[in-house]
Amino acid sequence: MFEFLTALIEPGNEFLRLAFFAGILASLAFGIMGTYVVTNRISFIAGAIAHAAFGGIGAGIFLQKRIGLEWFDPMYGAVVYAVLSAVIIGIVKLYAGEREDTAIGALWAVGMASGLLFIDITPGYFDITSYLFGDILLISSKDLYMLAALDIVVAVLAILFYNKILAICFDDEFAGLRGINVGLLYILMLCITALTVVLLVRVVGIIMVIALLTLPAAIAGRFSKKIWQMILFAVIFCMFFSCTGLAISYKYSFSSGPTIIMVAGITYLLVIAAENLWKKIR
Repeated sequence: MFEFLTALIEPGNEFLRLAFFAGILASLAFGIMGTYVVTNRISFIAGAIAHAAFGGIGAGIFLQKRIGLEWFDPMYGAVVYAVLSAVIIGIVKLYAGEREDTAIGALWAVGMASGLLFIDITPGYFDITSYLFGDILLISSKDLYMLAALDIVVAVLAILFYNKILAICFDDEFAGLRGINVGLLYILMLCITALTVVLLVRVVGIIMVIALLTLPAAIAGRFSKKIWQMILFAVIFCMFFSCTGLAISYKYSFSSGPTIIMVAGITYLLVIAAENLWKKIR
């Protein structure tokens, strides 16, 4: 860790500092939205949104390289696909009367398939591994500004709608009887989750973003009795995983995204094991 901290302050390691601050900023959004996702048990919905976003990435590459829209970053397409998927899942669950798991599975598969097809019909070779598995070392200052803006939006919504979100998390029927527009708030939170997933794809990638969205919150839930405590602990755990994973990947030249996820996964297993052991010896 000392070697990593030393490298962090060296003038020539701007990319490392950007990655470090990206991990810190990402942790706030991950902690807040991860708590919502875990509490409402919608991890698979978040996973479907993340994978559906790949269709937007493929469409963005197609529009940029084949159609000539140079300004159209693939992440813009990911935002469109992700938010659209969130709205579709929300409408299906609340109003369509269809099986929610069917819609989730369909969007998950169609998103990935359409992304690959768009890339197939685009001339040239494209390395999509950074989108699938993330590369926090490629973070730019522009990405940091976007993460900061996302943090502000998520934090403001969490503060303004805290009591309503709390009510929906524990008893949505009662919340509806109290006059809360449960459907609208549910779709809004799904859309914010979609934006969180897309903007944090840069950190750990589409394949693994769901892990960093859920594991810190799942661990935090074991040490918390209130939602605000769970959010706080989730943010702290996520910061720890990001910084530790980045330090390990720098020292041993590992891929940063998978290393961060492995740190989170191992910590989760250790917490469960320690908790079970403590119950047995009490």
